[in-house]
Amino acid sequence: MTDELPTTMRQLRSLVTADGTLELSLAQVDVPQPQPHEVLVRIEAAPINPSDLGLLIATADLDTATSSGTPDNPVVTATIPPQTMRGLAGRTGQSMPVGNEGSGVVVAAGSDPEAQALMGKLVAIIGGATYGEYRTVAAGFALEMPDGTEPAQAASCFVNPLTALGMVETMRMEGHTALVHTAAASNLGQMLQKICLEDGVPLVNIVRKPEQEELLRGIGATHVCNMSLPTFMDDLTAALIDTGATLAFDAIGGGKQVGQILACMEAAANASAAEYSRYGSTVHKQVYIYGGLDRSPTELVRNFGMAWGIGGWLLTPFLGKIGLEGIVRLRSRVVAELTTTFASHYTDEVSLAGALDLDALKTYARQATGQKFLIRPTL
Repeated sequence: MTDELPTTMRQLRSLVTADGTLELSLAQVDVPQPQPHEVLVRIEAAPINPSDLGLLIATADLDTATSSGTPDNPVVTATIPPQTMRGLAGRTGQSMPVGNEGSGVVVAAGSDPEAQALMGKLVAIIGGATYGEYRTVAAGFALEMPDGTEPAQAASCFVNPLTALGMVETMRMEGHTALVHTAAASNLGQMLQKICLEDGVPLVNIVRKPEQEELLRGIGATHVCNMSLPTFMDDLTAALIDTGATLAFDAIGGGKQVGQILACMEAAANASAAEYSRYGSTVHKQVYIYGGLDRSPTELVRNFGMAWGIGGWLLTPFLGKIGLEGIVRLRSRVVAELTTTFASHYTDEVSLAGALDLDALKTYARQATGQKFLIRPTL
């Protein structure tokens, strides 16, 4: 490590206390020195993704949130509902760094040639603790960006792009031929629509507002179903008949939508059935829940036969399934299409302290479609 680098840095931390309190603060921690196979990245940009909020907010009721400290060093506290504390037992008492991914410049490197080759380069990284001023990662987890790339363009190279690509890969691996996606007007949903257009994959998008329909149709979507309309079930069934989609990825989780998708898939399968079966169609219908926009129970009305499945889907286990060769293939596509298919759009940029401003915190915690925050530690 060179003499010009500081010895300490600020890092955003999330703590759950035994009495059911969430505490968010900026801790002063040592700047780590890279091991031979590692690089030290000065973080320039890190997105706030829905997948970050579980660790950051820990189910706390933000209506109870209060702020103390100073504008440059705020401390936010909020009450965690007693019924969710059991699920947080594994992290109680631990001050945890936050942030799944980000981008920045390599300012120090270990002795391995792979690490040394990244000195001075802008890289995208994944691996946690990116809401801070510096982060060490193995050189193999630092994705070098093309010359001219801005940190904001590189900040979201992993979670959303690889999740969207992973959905299409999962479809192929499991023998399906088309997809359904909920909360489809999100940054991730727009990426998925573009991928499906490029790859010739039929996609059914589910949204809840007219402006979200318009957004998706504006980038080429053929099938967009608005769940707020009284014709939603008929519209979805018609789209499923047209596309033959039997696999859905659901970002919502709670409520009736998973069951509605399965019911419409069953109706679509039966539309071409040669004869009636008391057990329903033999076409397997699968919904993977990969998000939790709605934390209420998942409600099912068993009107979709016996050939169905519901499960969870996460990016990291999927990447383990496809192995290093598959990961390299997907990462290469992300870099090649960084400013087109995989471009992310941010509505707000905040500093580390700004991320703990109560108004900002409550805004990005709502996970509203079209609202995306970017943390810029150098602000």
